[in-house]
Amino acid sequence: MPANPALIEKLNTLPRDRLAEVEDFVDFIRQRDQDRAIVRAAGAASAPAFAAVWSNPEDDAYDAL
Repeated sequence: MPANPALIEKLNTLPRDRLAEVEDFVDFIRQRDQDRAIVRAAGAASAPAFAAVWSNPEDDAYDAL
């Protein structure tokens, strides 16, 4: 995604210590997104292994809840 000129201009007006704070926040957001992607991938990878457990006649009554 190309840089947003308005955002770049705002960043250029911040003092150095605030830029460090913004950078830390951006790093946090990126890490959180990566963590969520890993959790989604793990869930998708484990779904076939649990399919037999989750889908069985004994538990059909719970499907209607």
